[in-house]
Amino acid sequence: MLKGFDKETQPLTEYEEKELLPVILAGLKTKTGKENAVTNRTIVMRLTIAGYKIDEARCRKIINHIRTTDALPGLIATSGGYFLATTEAELMDYEESLLGRENAIKEVRLAIARQRRILYGDAQKPKEGTLF
Repeated sequence: MLKGFDKETQPLTEYEEKELLPVILAGLKTKTGKENAVTNRTIVMRLTIAGYKIDEARCRKIINHIRTTDALPGLIATSGGYFLATTEAELMDYEESLLGRENAIKEVRLAIARQRRILYGDAQKPKEGTLF
């Protein structure tokens, strides 16, 4: 779990795994190509109308589970929604986009660590893994 996001990042519940996951998987399997993308908001709205209990954060968690367990290979996301890539080039572009986001997050983390050292007096402390 992520600090400050306990509810959103807790492991899947039995209900999510047994009830929601199969329904979401079945729906996403029909979304081949970016022209068939579906947004998180639409998924949640349609599931709610169908009587399921889910919010957008937990839907993202379920989709994260699908992606990290290889349950639906090629599932990518854009601002237009989730869809199954149709080419290796799409997957490579998405992988490159994720790497850029990963690097941007790392830059912010390192900046915050540096700022903490500046603000709280240990700015001269050697960086992790170095002696001088």
